[in-house]
Amino acid sequence: MQSEQNLLGLHILLTLETQSQEKLKNFDGFNVFAHELLEKYNLDKVGESFHVFENESFTSALCLMESHLCIHTWPEISRLTADIYLCNYSRDNTEKVKQIARDITCYFEGDIVKLIEVER
Repeated sequence: MQSEQNLLGLHILLTLETQSQEKLKNFDGFNVFAHELLEKYNLDKVGESFHVFENESFTSALCLMESHLCIHTWPEISRLTADIYLCNYSRDNTEKVKQIARDITCYFEGDIVKLIEVER
């Protein structure tokens, strides 16, 4: 049987710096990419919300049966934050969280400013 900590899973908080202004301002492109991630990693979406601001930055939250994936972009400072959390209730998602963080870093052509891993 898994321990309670293992059931709760891994939570990654990520701050990236990128020179790709186009991606920081392209919600539609990110939305396609995010839904491809869900399919690639066999994750179940239960809801979503987003907002595109006047400067074309955006915030996006995908609520998952496994927990969530959130992105906030700041093109004015060439940064974004990502919040990736998957529990391990139905299966071990630890490596998926790490890979999703790598995929997001690659998608935004970003350099990691800060990466925090929290074993829940």
